[in-house]
Amino acid sequence: MAMFDGAPQRPEPYRRFEREVPQWYRDAKFGIFVHWGAYSVPAWAEPTGELGTVDERTWFAHNPYAEWYANTIRIDGSPAQQHHRDVHGGAPYDDFLDRWSAEEFDATALVDLFRRAGARYVVPTTKHHDGIALWDAPGTGDRNTVRRGPRRDLVGEFAAATRAAGLRFGTYYSGGLDWWFTDFPPITGMDFSAVRPVDEAYTEYASAHVADLVDRYAPDVLWGDIEWPDAGKPAGPRSFAHLLDRFYAAAPDGVVNDRWGLTHWDFRTSEYQQGRSVETGGAWENCRGIGLSFGHNRAEGPEHHLDGPAAVRHLLDVVSRGGNLLLNVGPDAAGRVPELQRRCLEQVGDWMELHADAVHGAEVFADGGASEEPWVRWTLRGRTAHAVVEAEGRVLLPVRAGSLDPAGARLLDGTAVAARAADGGLEVQVPPRRVAGPQVVAVDLA
Repeated sequence: MAMFDGAPQRPEPYRRFEREVPQWYRDAKFGIFVHWGAYSVPAWAEPTGELGTVDERTWFAHNPYAEWYANTIRIDGSPAQQHHRDVHGGAPYDDFLDRWSAEEFDATALVDLFRRAGARYVVPTTKHHDGIALWDAPGTGDRNTVRRGPRRDLVGEFAAATRAAGLRFGTYYSGGLDWWFTDFPPITGMDFSAVRPVDEAYTEYASAHVADLVDRYAPDVLWGDIEWPDAGKPAGPRSFAHLLDRFYAAAPDGVVNDRWGLTHWDFRTSEYQQGRSVETGGAWENCRGIGLSFGHNRAEGPEHHLDGPAAVRHLLDVVSRGGNLLLNVGPDAAGRVPELQRRCLEQVGDWMELHADAVHGAEVFADGGASEEPWVRWTLRGRTAHAVVEAEGRVLLPVRAGSLDPAGARLLDGTAVAARAADGGLEVQVPPRRVAGPQVVAVDLA
């Protein structure tokens, strides 16, 4: 994954791409990210902390992102470098591609888990910063999963399974970094300008990849990361603007994120706690792992993972403020979802089975107030407000006086809930929960 910081500037040539965000994306609210690669074989990183909470000097040498393994092991004195020597004898990184078997990967089963969790779109990595493609990408030779390792078109399998499940399909592509195509020193700071490829050769290489992804799989989401090579920014047949034309022609209601290094985006992105200044107005998406890493990390324990109720609270916090959540899953090298991640998604699914109406298609309810004690968030769907409450018994919900009709308060299954107007909001009697996670009380607008 990336450490994205700040917005690109807005040169004039790209204004023509500004467009309405498709309704399907605004309504979806919840997607699943999948980070899977050769880094899933060593599956190791220090569980340091969430991005945005660890200082830059510490972050890179003690990177909690397992998908950055190929970079972190090149930083002298880093614990990852010592781990790589001790456990793998300092082996070349590409040995992990040959050891990546994916023998238990079942795209249909994985996507079914995501669908049951309530996700409406799925975005797997197609090429991360290590440069290994998960499809037979042009120009990669044998450095892809069709020719080596799994010997399968993993992107194609994800695409087919996702669409068969009735979900939208997206592709993540690292356009700003490729540690195989280029020979740069390890990254040790947030300024990537001196260590990212910017020339014509890499522009042609990356452009051919994105064009091939669009032509083969017609993704609904084009999710870029870090940047785009500078040689591909001016107008012309190899410009990113040309790729956008191609993408929107193949997917007229497709969406593009804001990490392509240009001015155009359909939605902004934040990551864990970093970049949260974009989480206001317009379409935006917060992404994070269930744990502290996007790629599978054997060093993480339960204390580093969200459980189901915590993931639901995070989802509802994001949705209540107008955003989408892209929650990441990092399969192991065999293609299995690790148990802590699976348990989280199953619990989210149990909750969504009863409460999805408070999420999908929901909008911001401006008259409701967020609270931490007790934990309360609000969403609005049509003329029904949803109070999402992490409490039972008598609760005072912060809401503008007179905005709701207490007479019709109910659970989402129709069970009546006692409610009355009170100083400071609406007092409700929240019944015991049927599943782990917050309860939802629906109240019609007055």
